[in-house]
Amino acid sequence: MSNAVDQEFVSKSHFKARALEFFRQVEASGAPVVVTDKGLPTVEIRRYKADQRSPLARLKGSVVEYKKPLEPIADEDWEMLT
Repeated sequence: MSNAVDQEFVSKSHFKARALEFFRQVEASGAPVVVTDKGLPTVEIRRYKADQRSPLARLKGSVVEYKKPLEPIADEDWEMLT
């Protein structure tokens, strides 16, 4: 992961005018570009890195709290059903 020193911060309007140039810069250097809106970071553009781990390995450690794991789940608990 890159640290804040390696990142370049640019405004939305500046990024919009030179987007392809920033894409090429990130691709070549690997240093991310952070796009800001009214001075606040909103989007980070960084080089794509494929994750070669299995789906289960990617999920490992992602559940931080799991209450009552053996209790049944009611239909109303599923947001996708509504």
